[in-house]
Amino acid sequence: MTRYDPATGLIVVDVQNDFAHPEGSLAVKDGTEIIPSINAEIEAALRAGGRVFYTRDWHPPVTPHFEKDGGIWPVHCVAGTWGAELHPALRVEGPVAYKGANGEDGYSGFTMRHPESGETQPTELAALLEAAGVERLVIVGLATDYCVLATALDARALGYPSTVLASGVRAVDLQPGDGERALAEMQRAGVEVETG
Repeated sequence: MTRYDPATGLIVVDVQNDFAHPEGSLAVKDGTEIIPSINAEIEAALRAGGRVFYTRDWHPPVTPHFEKDGGIWPVHCVAGTWGAELHPALRVEGPVAYKGANGEDGYSGFTMRHPESGETQPTELAALLEAAGVERLVIVGLATDYCVLATALDARALGYPSTVLASGVRAVDLQPGDGERALAEMQRAGVEVETG
């Protein structure tokens, strides 16, 4: 059975310079290495009549998400900067959902959570999927243990049958094994993790 059809959406999570480029402020180990695999998935999805959607961190310069402002992360993906741009080697063939634009944590492609109040609000991703008639999802991108994990869990909570391609993700691994634990958590939530 083919992976893509007109009812399947490929979500490419946060393949931005600050995460994917070796000189990025929050570079994920081997982040650049997954881009050819992701581009091949984009080609396969489009060839089968599927749709491709992208998520993008788009933070303000000051946010409680950043370590300097009380959070845990170095400054990254500040709106309008080189670090926030999608990696130049990535093929871009679809709409982009922005997250974290108002200072939220912005892990999931579907929801943003205010870092102080915990209140969540949706991004535009679910509306984009609904408008395109998408019924199933394939998820790739960065990073396995944060934004890919949160996006996949939200996808399942919204009722989308979802597959994460292990060849198309890489982990931050703040603690050794975080990426593997994230894949296991996704599987427990009903996400198919394809390792082949």
